[in-house]
Amino acid sequence: MAKLAVLGGKQAAKGLNIPAWPFVDREDERMLVKVLKGRRWCRIYPGSWAEKFEKAYAKWNQAKYAIAAANGTVTLELSLKAGGVKIGDEVLVPAVTFIASASAISEVGAIPIFVDVDPGTFQISPEALEASITKRTKAVIAVHYGGYPVNFDKIIPIVRKHKLLLVEDCAHAHGTEWKGRPVGSIGDFGSFSFQESKSLSSGEGGAILTNNKKYYEEASIIHNIGRVVGKPGYGHFILSSNYRLSEFQAGVLLSQLSRLTQQTNHKYKMGEFLAKELNKIGGVDSLPRDKRITKRGYYFFIIKYDARQFGGVHRDKFLSALRAEGVPCGAAYGVPLYKNYAFCRAQIEKVLPSRVVGKLPNYEKLYLPVAENFCANQQITLWHPLLLTDRNGIQKIIDTVAKIKENIDELKKV
Repeated sequence: MAKLAVLGGKQAAKGLNIPAWPFVDREDERMLVKVLKGRRWCRIYPGSWAEKFEKAYAKWNQAKYAIAAANGTVTLELSLKAGGVKIGDEVLVPAVTFIASASAISEVGAIPIFVDVDPGTFQISPEALEASITKRTKAVIAVHYGGYPVNFDKIIPIVRKHKLLLVEDCAHAHGTEWKGRPVGSIGDFGSFSFQESKSLSSGEGGAILTNNKKYYEEASIIHNIGRVVGKPGYGHFILSSNYRLSEFQAGVLLSQLSRLTQQTNHKYKMGEFLAKELNKIGGVDSLPRDKRITKRGYYFFIIKYDARQFGGVHRDKFLSALRAEGVPCGAAYGVPLYKNYAFCRAQIEKVLPSRVVGKLPNYEKLYLPVAENFCANQQITLWHPLLLTDRNGIQKIIDTVAKIKENIDELKKV
């Protein structure tokens, strides 16, 4: 048996070719220069680069409308505001996600209600979601965590039954499809992030999608300081903030979008190969393959680690061994979101109006068992650029995991 790298042996994944991210080529440079020389660097004009991107992105996602915005956090806020969420309303959100999924709720004066995740997919649990609905519940933020879609077949009947707003958080899910339909175009709103690490990137930036004309019109006015894009003068129809995307970012996004289909297809193919081979090893299972998931966009490739099949070695020790072999990996955000200091009483009281504070859950005593176990013991994540390597690179990852399992008795001594 080959000696583990963590014990001084040779790296099994040495030379693993991980493409640089974000990907940049001459077309990106050309677009930036074109925007620069055009001297109209704000999207307030008809026919702007942001408007062109909105049309292209809506088409790419089979949605009627898109609105480009400054980042993926404010697209969630914009969706909640345009969807009618008010101060003191409750919004359900999964416990396993990035903080923006919940901080956007408090930013509009509403109350985040954390919901446990499904033990198989680690997406928001439909059963736990329905059990969390109260008379104050107004909306659900359904996060496609890692790019794996939520179970729409169960969630949509629940939100319709209770007449709730459904906002899809698609920050991780560019290109994911459910029954042939892109996520983000299924709920009332789809919210996307274009932050540097995302599958479609402009450094910062975001967009919302909707098929509802009323929601689109409301969100358009909110996102532009209460103004209608293209109307001259300083007529403001509502009091609002400025959510606009810059023209430079829009230009980059148009260029990046031109290669997103090819990148998504390649990552999907490599992800299916990796999942199939890891599942043969045992104890490092991929998320379930589901025929309703007709395309998988990625932010994380998520592995479910089972210490029982690795001699009782804890996930964190396995991660250290995997990194030592040359495979970059992690455990995503580390803890269920409600365990962040930001949700202690003293901190959240600084954000929400005093009349709302008395309605807050005791986040500091919250314990959601599936989310807790997943974050502490099971979750392993590979960042999506790894899936842009070739089949030989993916095989190195597979062989490395197998090597660690073969030498698990030695790892136990570390």
